Amino acid sequence: MTFQTKTKLLTTAALALALSAGALSADTIRFWTTEEQPERLAKQQDMAAQFEAATGTAVEVIPVSESDMGTRATAAFAAGDLPDVIYHPLQYALPWAEAGILDTEAASEVVEELGESTFAPGPLAMAALEGGVASVPVDGWTQMIVYRADKFAEAGLEPPTSFANVIAALDALHNPPEMYGFVAATKVDENFMSQVLEHVFLANGVSPVDADGATELDLAATTEVLEFYKAIAEASPPGELFWQQSRELYFAGQAAMIIWSPFILDELAGLRDSAPPTITDDPTSSELASKTGIVTNFSGPSNPDGAAWGDVRYFGITNDADTDLAMEFVKFSMDDGYAQTLSIAPEGKFPVRRGTADAPAKFSEAWAKLPVGVDRKAPLGELYDQAMIDEVVGGLDVAKRWGVTEGQLGLASKMINSQVINRVVRQYIDGEIDAAAAVAAMSEQLAEIE
Repeated sequence: MTFQTKTKLLTTAALALALSAGALSADTIRFWTTEEQPERLAKQQDMAAQFEAATGTAVEVIPVSESDMGTRATAAFAAGDLPDVIYHPLQYALPWAEAGILDTEAASEVVEELGESTFAPGPLAMAALEGGVASVPVDGWTQMIVYRADKFAEAGLEPPTSFANVIAALDALHNPPEMYGFVAATKVDENFMSQVLEHVFLANGVSPVDADGATELDLAATTEVLEFYKAIAEASPPGELFWQQSRELYFAGQAAMIIWSPFILDELAGLRDSAPPTITDDPTSSELASKTGIVTNFSGPSNPDGAAWGDVRYFGITNDADTDLAMEFVKFSMDDGYAQTLSIAPEGKFPVRRGTADAPAKFSEAWAKLPVGVDRKAPLGELYDQAMIDEVVGGLDVAKRWGVTEGQLGLASKMINSQVINRVVRQYIDGEIDAAAAVAAMSEQLAEIE
């Protein structure tokens, strides 16, 4: 039986009976994944083999480059030849649902059967539709303020959970060139600066979009963001700074705070030879990791609840799928096979499903035991204490992105990619324009983007 000639005659009850009888050995479903690196692909193929052993249904794992995902999905949809399941980034969830590519009822049913309360609320909210979700959240990560917890403790400082706490730490710890208070992103043509700025704007409740499209930036709240960003930039080294300098200076013990992704966690612990900590003479030492704290959710004065910047990935069940089998595969991948799913890259795949109704922390605990690293391996739970692990995972509860709740993710993404905000913020921190002019310039230029 080919994919094209499959029918959907099995009801859910009939499928369950067939599964138990091992009668599905001839069936194959197709799975597109953006995790195309050989080691990651092999782990997904292992999971597919586990699913086949458990159910009799084979899974063809098909790597698709993330940059080609949009065009390939559109072409396959037009041809009526979509795969059964697609592992995809956040930005496709709602647009694909609107276009008819995704079977949102199937995704919503999977979440309901697994238990909506077992998922982190942030990733569910990002894919929310009336009455359900566009796709099933799989994994995610949250951007972090990485800071020298030992230096904060010595100075009697509170963790950098707010603009005010960060500024207080700058005042106490900035002592260049021995120690810079921060290493802020200032290179305007780097996506790193775009990502960091969105996090800082979100922290103070500022967005360039509303439900109707582009909106004028709030003058008072945006001015607070600009003043904060100028303060961390002035406590940074001179030059065009992006992820490389921030990591190098922190690893050398010359930065009190940086903003980075969780992919730094294994490197901090001396597990990657190409990016070793140089704070000691031993590049394999975990000493810097032991002195480090992280904050995922931080707040500005106009948004006391704060926000975490999150990147989430999803399983989309398509409208060309053998729906019942696709649902079974997704449920397996999020339950019995979930540890295998997360093991593809644990340092950047936080569990969006924490556990089950009977064991609420089952998957969070399993994730903390998964080995991370490149040249050496160790579980995150052995490298960092439980409070830090909880902070890492907990950021997904409140993770946000511009345009998601407003239904304007596509427009917000274009605004970010235009680098308008980067350029104007850089003009402001360089003293070329004042705050009012910067806010006006951003609002005017972003309004021109369609």
